[in-house]
Amino acid sequence: MLDGVSLDQLRTFIAAVDEGSFSAAARKLNRVQSAVSGWVGGLEDQIGVVLFDRSGRLPKLTPEGVLLLADARDIISGVDTLKARARLMTSGVETELSVVIDVFFPTSVVSAVVKAFAAQFPLTPLRLFVEALGAAYRPVLDGRCSLGILPPLPQTFPSLVSERLGELPLVAVAAPGHPLARLGHRIPRRELAKHIQLVLTDRSDLTVGRDFAVASPSTWRLADLSTKYAFLKDCVGWGGMPVHMVEQDIAAGTLVVLDVDDMPPTGFMLTMSAFHQPSQPPGPAGKWFVDRLKALWQQPDAVQMP
Repeated sequence: MLDGVSLDQLRTFIAAVDEGSFSAAARKLNRVQSAVSGWVGGLEDQIGVVLFDRSGRLPKLTPEGVLLLADARDIISGVDTLKARARLMTSGVETELSVVIDVFFPTSVVSAVVKAFAAQFPLTPLRLFVEALGAAYRPVLDGRCSLGILPPLPQTFPSLVSERLGELPLVAVAAPGHPLARLGHRIPRRELAKHIQLVLTDRSDLTVGRDFAVASPSTWRLADLSTKYAFLKDCVGWGGMPVHMVEQDIAAGTLVVLDVDDMPPTGFMLTMSAFHQPSQPPGPAGKWFVDRLKALWQQPDAVQMP
């Protein structure tokens, strides 16, 4: 009966194919050849299918055997994965790592870290979310994400623990044809108020009615950073952007850094930290993720646009 098929039979079947003969499979499995022949023969009897043509000097897979070999490999692979996951669970490695990352954080750094993460923790699925402002904090606060790579907000969250990762410079920019870009002197804040400012909007309820770094009463609120970037280049308005996203445009002259009062030429420094709930500290995978992110970000030329 099919319910009686054993993993030993399937492993022996696969070994006979991979090694090219029953005798070679027996050596690999440290069994006598008669045992290997018996396992394979028993498997054929149970499933009612001839797997090998034994008319030649060496056994050769039948067409049916070729098809069932792929299924056998899938079954053994699934069992091996199950056993490996179980070992990870008993060692304390997370069964899944969920991380929310602020939209300002350099994508190139995140990409390098997740690529290395896949190699380091191949059996730990990674769920990644990108959000802004309060919408980035909400998944950590409600437990949907175990980690948040986030900047500070004016309001504090005593229920969260943080570890500082580094600083990210933000600059005010506009297209070269924008009136603010054509001013030949340091720009007072009252001049900013005369023009449309492009700002990100919070898709959560955490910061309802609160504005951050808004200098103009005329604001256009956008839900994503890529749209804001496109509008800035098209001279729709002015706004703040992380330096790593606009440095190539600044070098090419397609965007201009605005020399604004109270803002250093190098930009306003935004601190990024890793946040988590005290009751859910990072496990081995989460700690590795944070440490790798911090180390890579501190390397020269780590933050680059593609």
